[in-house]
Amino acid sequence: EVQLVESGGGLVQAGGSLRLSCAASGFSFDDFAIGWFRQAPGKEREGVSCFSASDNSTYYADSVKGRFTIFSANAKNPASLQMNSLKTEDTALYFCVAGRYLGCWAPNSADYWGQGTQVTVSS
Repeated sequence: EVQLVESGGGLVQAGGSLRLSCAASGFSFDDFAIGWFRQAPGKEREGVSCFSASDNSTYYADSVKGRFTIFSANAKNPASLQMNSLKTEDTALYFCVAGRYLGCWAPNSADYWGQGTQVTVSS
């Protein structure tokens, strides 16, 4: 059974940092790419950052470039998303996803979704 469990969300002031983690099990990272999506109230889900399924390159939404960094899982650490210089507009429910043909521009390209972790940035 594939499981993706996010952690690390919380309440932070604007300008602060958070690191989200994604504990993944039940599949091989050789077969699936990992990424992060988010959904704010009243808005559609959007891709924040993903690894490419084809060449493991990284994608970042324009709104987070230079502030967020995605890390793949290794033997010691889960996949994660480092978020710096947070803005109030980053407030959303953040999801870890996995997909064989994952594209950050297409939520339906994710085969598996975690339950989400809430990030709230106050002004």
